[in-house]
Amino acid sequence: MAIVFLLAGLIVFAAIGVPLAFSIGASCITYLSVARPMFMSMMPQRIWNGVYSELMIAMPLFMLAGELMNTGGITKRIINFCRELLSPVHGGLGEVNIVASMIFGGISGSSVADTSALGSILIPAMEKEGYPPDASAGITVASSTMGMIIPPSTPMVVYAMISGASIGALFMAGAVPGILIGLTQLVLVYVISCRKGWHPEKVSFSASRFWKAILSGIPALLMPLFIIVCVSFGICTASESAGVAVLYSILVGFLIYHELSWKAIWAALKKTLISSSSIMIIIGFTSIFTWVLTIQKVPDMVANFFMSMNLPPWGIALLFDALILIIGTFIDVSPAILMLTPIMLPVMQSFGFSPLQFGAMMITGLAIGLVTPPVGMCLNACNKINRMPIIDIFKGALPYIICNIIVLIAISLWPALTTWLPALLGY
Repeated sequence: MAIVFLLAGLIVFAAIGVPLAFSIGASCITYLSVARPMFMSMMPQRIWNGVYSELMIAMPLFMLAGELMNTGGITKRIINFCRELLSPVHGGLGEVNIVASMIFGGISGSSVADTSALGSILIPAMEKEGYPPDASAGITVASSTMGMIIPPSTPMVVYAMISGASIGALFMAGAVPGILIGLTQLVLVYVISCRKGWHPEKVSFSASRFWKAILSGIPALLMPLFIIVCVSFGICTASESAGVAVLYSILVGFLIYHELSWKAIWAALKKTLISSSSIMIIIGFTSIFTWVLTIQKVPDMVANFFMSMNLPPWGIALLFDALILIIGTFIDVSPAILMLTPIMLPVMQSFGFSPLQFGAMMITGLAIGLVTPPVGMCLNACNKINRMPIIDIFKGALPYIICNIIVLIAISLWPALTTWLPALLGY
């Protein structure tokens, strides 16, 4: 009965328009004041402990690196490189969009940043080349989901803090699913563009232009490789690599591309402060929520419920995938990770799923929620760029979201897709 009271309070506060972080906090305060008043004095300490983690330093730093890339010319060079490589191909700019998302996602770790940065450049360019507006927006938001799967990944930092899993191993666990999503979307864009005549070959490949784009883009292209190698091989921690990424972005923007200014750095700092602070507040209050759930033995109840269904592990995996897709439609990524991990991780481990596979499944599934209404943060970011109704953007993205769902099912049924690479690197 007490847990029903807690969940009902959360739903009521959220329904009347209270921001999610404060809805979680208010429901916990209401529950504790009524059911467990002796624990009220522990709330400030629990909130502080929820956000006091060295690992969490990486999150705002990766976000800041992404912002500095946009203003320092790095994003532009990534797009130019991809354009020279793929423009002669049918669906060229669509293919450019996907490959640029794969590279950009390997630096910023954020799908919303991916949509905002690449969409502002590529959506108008795609429409100018004859792509329908819904297809231009749909390819942009669907490909941006790789930003939180391909390492480094801000949600994986959050998951590592809750689960205790190695952040380097998690980065490697997300690499194969992220690349598979990119490859399947590339094939789909090519097939659809050939059938509908989108962006037929207009420019022949030029070796001189290509090498010029490579030379100009080398500083930008080395950045994701440097981050992944440093974290994966233990050269530095995730927080240290994020700090190096920020310094690298500043140096490249100032000294090589000459497009970064102190005013732009200040604007990036303010934007990162606002974005990361909102996530930190959610994390702090969610730590109270998960603590209350643990007190009420909710993980045990959920585990007993799943056990009583007598499903094989593959059935549990597909059931969890469906649950993630539904939850991701209504709850943003970080709160969903924080609320679900303490409950579902022990359950999934009891069925033989490793923390790495579980984390990859959850983050891949929640990434789909970024492009599904009504919450759909990437949909909202795209709407600010082209002012197209969110439902129309979603319709344009739907064929490419199916690629994500296929990969989600694949990593759920075949653990090696998420565990092979970490094992190869000694995790």
